[in-house]
Amino acid sequence: MSAVTRIHVINFWRKFAVNSVFFLTPLYFLKIGLAGWQIGVIISLYAFAPLLSSFPAGWINDRLSIKRVIQAALVLLSLLLVAAGRSHTFVVMALLFLFIGVANNALDVSTNSLYYKDETALNQNKKYSRLAFWLALGTACGTLVGGLLIHLANFQVLFYAYAAILLAVLSMTGRLGDERFELVTLKEYKSNLLRRKTMLFSFLIFILALHWGVEGTVYSPFLRENFGLNNLQLALFMSLALLAMAFSAFFVGLLKTRPAVNKRVFIISMLLSGLGLALMATGNVYLSFCFRVVHEVGDGMLSALVVLFISRLFAQRTIGGSSGLLLAIQTLGNMVGSLVFSPLGYNIGLKYPFLIAGGLLVMNSGFAYFVFKREKY
Repeated sequence: MSAVTRIHVINFWRKFAVNSVFFLTPLYFLKIGLAGWQIGVIISLYAFAPLLSSFPAGWINDRLSIKRVIQAALVLLSLLLVAAGRSHTFVVMALLFLFIGVANNALDVSTNSLYYKDETALNQNKKYSRLAFWLALGTACGTLVGGLLIHLANFQVLFYAYAAILLAVLSMTGRLGDERFELVTLKEYKSNLLRRKTMLFSFLIFILALHWGVEGTVYSPFLRENFGLNNLQLALFMSLALLAMAFSAFFVGLLKTRPAVNKRVFIISMLLSGLGLALMATGNVYLSFCFRVVHEVGDGMLSALVVLFISRLFAQRTIGGSSGLLLAIQTLGNMVGSLVFSPLGYNIGLKYPFLIAGGLLVMNSGFAYFVFKREKY
């Protein structure tokens, strides 16, 4: 099995476990009696974690090792999920999700670094669309199975089962390919980040990530309150829509690698993502699902194009730390979104975060048009 294939297998199973927990745990938090603001704090700490770990993980990827970071993160995530299944208090859960965020971010940065540094001769659209496809497919399948587990058993079974899956993934990390490292100075990373081209793109993905705060805090409670869905129906709603995300990411790989085309698709995808997110706040479950599919189609294409553009922003020797810095900025958007949209939703209505975050994405498509007119990506 090639190193690229191993990365796809690892990505599928880790997203199967971690992202489905991210979507479903607000229901667990409500079950154990946490308030809306407490849920927002927990998810924002999860989102804050990359600010602590993105650059250090990327720097280690460039200078020391990628494989060891992946292995350590998988073990730590497994232990933390077991602990989360045994916790029922706000403070402990907040600390656990902070460290879950650190471990998950180390996995994100390190698997991306390995993929960026791989020199397999592939069409770039095809290469990065496959990366996004397996990540999204893992999330879709994990959410469906997670919903089934909590419907037939309980959240503890979900946490323990997914911890076991992450430990099993360790067997795939033994031969991830050759790793080559170089001496990279902090000045080089600073120079990469402070270029106008990088800063504009950073702001684009920061705004994009704000809506993740909606999905991590009020998405599943919104579906339950507005449409009366049970745990299994909830998981079906989420996972079937996420399949659209996976296959739209795959679609990007069918396009020729032409910067002008990729930029146009990025802008259209941002617009679709925003409109779909806002319009899914409708009161009809079937219409809401259709608009959720529109949102995921936009998000799927964006997920492939974001990593493609990042791969073009930085030299291979510095891409671990440099892409880690961008991931930290992106997930800062997630943290801000969690802190803003969770109390907003639980205090004035769960539909309003979707309307506001969707509107921000629509405006961000206009900003993307401006950015792409000024800079080459």
